[in-house]
Amino acid sequence: MPQGEGGKMIRMAMMLLFLLAAATMVPAVAMADDRACFSCHERSGFSGRVVHEPVAGGRCGVCHNPHVARFKGLLRQRQDTLCYSCHRRQKETFARGVVHEPVADGRCTGCHTPHAGSGRGLIRKDLAGACFACHQDLERKYRYTHQPYAGGQCGSCHRPHRADNLELLVEDGDRLCLTCHVEADLAGGHRDFPAAPAGCLSCHNPHGSSRRALVRDELHQPFRRGCGACHRPGGLTVARCLECHRGVQQQMLATHSHLTRQDGNSCLNCHSPHAGDTDALLRGPVRLLCVSCHLQTLSGYRKSASKHPDIRECNGCHEPHGSSHLAMLRGDGIEVCVRCHEDQGKFTHPVGPGVLDRQTGQVVTCVSCHNPMGTQYGYQLVRDGKKALCVVCHRAY
Repeated sequence: MPQGEGGKMIRMAMMLLFLLAAATMVPAVAMADDRACFSCHERSGFSGRVVHEPVAGGRCGVCHNPHVARFKGLLRQRQDTLCYSCHRRQKETFARGVVHEPVADGRCTGCHTPHAGSGRGLIRKDLAGACFACHQDLERKYRYTHQPYAGGQCGSCHRPHRADNLELLVEDGDRLCLTCHVEADLAGGHRDFPAAPAGCLSCHNPHGSSRRALVRDELHQPFRRGCGACHRPGGLTVARCLECHRGVQQQMLATHSHLTRQDGNSCLNCHSPHAGDTDALLRGPVRLLCVSCHLQTLSGYRKSASKHPDIRECNGCHEPHGSSHLAMLRGDGIEVCVRCHEDQGKFTHPVGPGVLDRQTGQVVTCVSCHNPMGTQYGYQLVRDGKKALCVVCHRAY
């Protein structure tokens, strides 16, 4: 064998031995036990009455890469992906129904500590404390409080991850109330008027109130004076509401109106006729009210890769009663957007009168190309902006 070829064979053999040795060492390094970790990280921070199983087993490397990672905390994967790699059943369950926002956003550690804690489920604080960390507006001192709220028992009425009912209620509102309150005892408190059609939560705050019986703080004036003003022959129709609330009649008669719903008095879908937490007597926060019907819109928004920055109140862009503009917008598809996007309205693709969409024959507006409820393309574009969107109209290109 020529000497040069023999030297080459020796070098190749040595390289193979080196690679084999390295391969056997990698798992030991990547999955090193916790002794290496605790040489820097204080062990006391990883102990508690309840310890996460990988931590208890000294297997830090299950979740963390000891050298480098693309995720904060040297996590091996995105936070929720990492959690679901063990909690597989929960991943499927949490994808259905009404999903708690931290769960939908994959922020498991917003409520759970990943290492050790003092309570069941590795909750960061006591349950109420974990809830109030986000729901600060609900942490109030009421004159009268509902017993579960006073006891910090949020889980008595709400599910923490997902539910089949709005507001993550464990049961539909009225059925939930009747699990504690005996129906026969309620008739006297309602002057023998049938309370069931109105719904318990339309009048009562489930957490607390400044009024007895947890009646909501803002009272409808006819309700304050007595029930007979509205409860008289003819029924509770839209026309009866408009006897007093004449200001909204013009909106309701607009081209695009919420009155098109064929379900009796449309006013009562959003407003309580008796009491509420605001002077508009809304049955709940604006966004929650809208989602109670437009659940698919919220679901699509959450699944979109590109989303409009979070807007807490839908009525920033939409008229709640009616409008002459499509989707009950507060203006045309340009006016609504330039209230916030002032600069974009001055230098973008031509829009407005004289610029027609070749697909629809309608005037080109911001929403001709953007869907503010979210899409899979950047800037909420309805198609890929590199070409696909443009050639819909500019076919010669």
